Amino acid sequence: MRSHFRLSHGAAACAVSGATAMLTSIASAQIAADYATNPTYAGGWSAGQNGGSGFGAWSFNGTQAPDNSFTTSGQQGVSSSSPLGTAWTLFNLSSTAGLANAGRAITEPGGMQVGQTFETVIDNPSTTHFFRGWTISFNSGNENIYPGGSGNNPPGDTGLPQVQAYHFEYFNYGQWTVSDFSGNTGTTLFNTDTAIAGMKLDFTLTSATTYSLTMTPLGGSASPYTLVGSLANGGPIDWVQFQLYNNASSGLNDTANNFEISSMTISVPEPSSLALIGLGSAGLVFLRRRK
Repeated sequence: MRSHFRLSHGAAACAVSGATAMLTSIASAQIAADYATNPTYAGGWSAGQNGGSGFGAWSFNGTQAPDNSFTTSGQQGVSSSSPLGTAWTLFNLSSTAGLANAGRAITEPGGMQVGQTFETVIDNPSTTHFFRGWTISFNSGNENIYPGGSGNNPPGDTGLPQVQAYHFEYFNYGQWTVSDFSGNTGTTLFNTDTAIAGMKLDFTLTSATTYSLTMTPLGGSASPYTLVGSLANGGPIDWVQFQLYNNASSGLNDTANNFEISSMTISVPEPSSLALIGLGSAGLVFLRRRK
C-alpha cells in the first residue's frame, strides 16, 4: 500500500531512526498467559484444568473417537519429546475418524481488545496427508467448534459460528493458509518450515474487524510471513481453539504426527510505550507541516 505522506529523504531518515529507537525499547504488559511447563500440568493435561491467568479452563469437547462418536478427552496430553520441550500435545487415534480438540476462553470482558496481541508457540506434524491437517482459530463463542461448524454440534452445545483469523488448509499438502473475510490465502510457509523447531505466531487485533498476523519459523529455514486482513465474521474474539485432524499417531510421543503447543499469551504495549510512539508520530506530522 502506498503512503500519502511525502517527506524529504533527510527528514524521513531521522524520523524513522527515532521511531526505530523507540520501538526497540517498547515493553508490553501481559493480559493473559499460560505455559505447558506450569506445575498444574505436571501430571498430564486434562479438560477443566487452568494453569494460567486470563484464560478459561481447557475444553476438549468435540474430540472425535475412532468410532466417530464425540468425546471430551482421550487424544490430549503433555509430552517432553517435542522440539519445543514440554508441550501440550494433540494426537489422533485413527487416520479415518480422528479429531483432537483443545480450546479455551479469553476471559477479559469483551474478549480480545484492539491493540492486544495473542502469541503462541507451536510445533506441527512433519508428516503430510491428503485431507489431514491442523488449525488454530479465533472464535466468537463459548465452546469448541465441531467439524462443519456449529450446525454439526451435538444437541445442547452452544458453540457459535467461527471468527477465524487463519487456519492450516490441509487440502494444500502442507501449506499454511489464511482463512478470513477475503477467503483463503496461501502463505509462503509449509509444514516442513514450521516443524523443524516450531513456530511463533503473533496475532494482533488492529480494529474491531481487522488484524495483523506474523508467523515466525523458529528453525531458521524460512523467513517470517506477515499479513494484514479482515476477520471472517463479526463478534468478539473470546475463544481460541487448536485442532488436529485425522493424522494417525502411535501415541503421545509421536512427534511426526502430533500437534504441540508450548505457550500462549496475550499482551499489549505499556501506556508509556504508546506515549513514546505518539511522540514519534507527532514528530512526523510536524515534519510534514514544515515541508
